[in-house]
Amino acid sequence: MKTRFSALVLLICLSGQLSAQPIALHPENPHYFSYKGKPTVLITSGEHYGAVLNLDFDFITYLNTLQKDGLNLTRTFTGAYREAPGDFGIENNTMAPKYNRYSCPWAKSEQDGYALAGKKFDLSRWDDAYFKRLKEFVGAAEQRGIIVELALFCPFYEEGMWSISPMYSFNNVNKLGHIGRNDVYTLDKNGGLLAVQEAMVRKIVTELNGFGNLLFEICNEPYFGGVQLNWQHRIADVIVEAEKNLPNKHLITQNIANGAAQIEKPHPAVSVFNFHYATPPKTVPLNYGLNKVIGDNETGFRGTADSTYRKEGWEFLLAGGGLYNNLDYSFTSVLPDGTYQPGPKSPGGGSPALRKQLAVLKDFMYSLDFVRMKPDTVLLASPLPANLRFHALGETGKQYGIYVYNRNHPKRNEPLTLSLNLPGGRYRITYVEPETNRPEAAEKTPAFRRFGDPDNPRFRSGSGRNFTYPMTGSHWVRTRYLNKGAWISRSVSTGILITSRS
Repeated sequence: MKTRFSALVLLICLSGQLSAQPIALHPENPHYFSYKGKPTVLITSGEHYGAVLNLDFDFITYLNTLQKDGLNLTRTFTGAYREAPGDFGIENNTMAPKYNRYSCPWAKSEQDGYALAGKKFDLSRWDDAYFKRLKEFVGAAEQRGIIVELALFCPFYEEGMWSISPMYSFNNVNKLGHIGRNDVYTLDKNGGLLAVQEAMVRKIVTELNGFGNLLFEICNEPYFGGVQLNWQHRIADVIVEAEKNLPNKHLITQNIANGAAQIEKPHPAVSVFNFHYATPPKTVPLNYGLNKVIGDNETGFRGTADSTYRKEGWEFLLAGGGLYNNLDYSFTSVLPDGTYQPGPKSPGGGSPALRKQLAVLKDFMYSLDFVRMKPDTVLLASPLPANLRFHALGETGKQYGIYVYNRNHPKRNEPLTLSLNLPGGRYRITYVEPETNRPEAAEKTPAFRRFGDPDNPRFRSGSGRNFTYPMTGSHWVRTRYLNKGAWISRSVSTGILITSRS
């Protein structure tokens, strides 16, 4: 009887795991995701990665805030890396837990001597309480429709950061890690830590296999701290090996560079290539041919203004990216609802207002059938002034998503004529103000116009039509094809007149 009962429990658990259907690349357009059978773009403004490792952080309040604000991604670190108060000038840093409030995969020993006071760590034993908290976090995110990108490792930027790591020899009882910080993530100089790192990856991957809302990121910013590329590839192999006989297979993400870089010889198991501070989004066209998701999963170091990071998101996604994560310093352990106001020394911004603005971007993307679209490099018919940048996604003759970025914010009204190469047809043109999503934008716009209609000389091919709407700073325009005719193959230029204000 006991044997039958055990088999039944195992079958039920296994069935639950099989039904998770993890987030995957979209089969029709792998530049985007598919989750629960629906095309998916990931957009968020999330906390500074300490949701699990900082025991004082109320992640339920945090996740409720993301859900309320209409966002669908969070990025967090495993705890293999942590920071100390004051690092990077971050105020109330969630990655810098207070004394005895730090949680990581490894259990504490009975021996005193950890660098930040307390017991040393035993790298051969797991902390059950940590894994319970980790699974509670991922599960709570799943219930709210939020994807978790879990960064397994992070380089040690300074000696002080290495000196407080459990992997540093003075902080563990295993006498491992008596090496310099630039040798930690190598295959040949790791001081015995490679086996510890591989074991941690296998443990985490196995514990979380039943969740579908999960991406595994190999290492945050591996272009610092001596992280070897072959070590990154080894960790990717370990993830694949660990899931080989498990029900679910999860996507692996890799952080490539700050800004832009062309990826050469990518690891075949990596499905998402992430960049930091990827503005302007030059890295998207550089790597679009890989047919994988390109992400901008960290922002910052350009002040605290909402407009800076709102525009970075709009540009990146309208250039063809599939993931955008603004690093939001308004989330702290004291104010996990994201209402803290970052000061002028903060390395980035974040606010309730910005999250609402990014929800406008998310709504816009989801109003498009984006899996049928790709970056349109021929839509713009005439060059723009130097202070403007133009990005467009298009499905030729059917739908277009356009974003015009204004770098200068001129104080005076400045008329702009935007000419587009559109096939002849009938289109609806909608203007939306990205900061407020004011409904009057659509009300002031003609519902639709026919271009290139041989029966209507006013809209004959080449004549176009001007539409006017006041544009504050940056603006996007969406044109959606409604009714094609015999003139579909004809090319016309439509002028959209936009007044730019400060």
